[in-house]
Amino acid sequence: MTESEFRTIFDTIPDAFDRWRTRYCPELFASLLEQSGTTERSSVLELGPGTGQATEPLLKTGCDYTGIELGNNFARVLTGKYGKLPNFHLIHDDFITHDFGGRKFDLIYSAATIQWLPESAAFGKTFALLRPGGMLAMLRTRRDYRTPNPELYEKIQQVYDRDFRPAIPYPHGSFRYENALNYGYTDWRKSVFRTTQVYTADEYVAFCGTHCDHNVIPEPYRSRFFAGLRAAVMEFGNRIEMLDSHVLMTVKKTG
Repeated sequence: MTESEFRTIFDTIPDAFDRWRTRYCPELFASLLEQSGTTERSSVLELGPGTGQATEPLLKTGCDYTGIELGNNFARVLTGKYGKLPNFHLIHDDFITHDFGGRKFDLIYSAATIQWLPESAAFGKTFALLRPGGMLAMLRTRRDYRTPNPELYEKIQQVYDRDFRPAIPYPHGSFRYENALNYGYTDWRKSVFRTTQVYTADEYVAFCGTHCDHNVIPEPYRSRFFAGLRAAVMEFGNRIEMLDSHVLMTVKKTG
């Protein structure tokens, strides 16, 4: 498996992904809709909607929604959820190579997807697809479980040090969202919205199982790793608290 194939790992676990991946808070979507001015007259493109973690709030505006999804299983789930809605359209293809045939959009947005693309597609291609005045919005979530659980955090780090051996290391943090400004975009804005999640040991293990690099841990490390995570949380009362920061970054195509 190559680094580029990380993009398809999530598609192998559609049910777990749909159940456990973090949803963005309503305040983030309210800010996105206000900034973008999205209405029923808007044309919207979502990059890699997955199983729809960030899809429904835009669909509810009545906009002309199009999602472009690479994964076979994700495309099936999305169609099952939203396929009967008249304003829902799905392209089952790779955004990097897909020919949109001259279509233009008022809003293009990504929920933890755009960082999987090369910059030329993430920023150059999206810029070309937007109408003048259009917006590119990028959503992501940062999780902090060290602050609310310092002793448990140290215990979990011991499990990572011992058994976290992914076959392909994921280059965390290599994508630079602010580089959009190098491709003609202007008016960079960043907003952060905070929520708290609490998991049991089993829920935490299930959530961790949806991380791409956690899914490429070979045996015998894989079984020991997830068992170690569960044991650590059980030792601390079968409870782990997460402080989530939901980040919204937007840029515009002026003109």
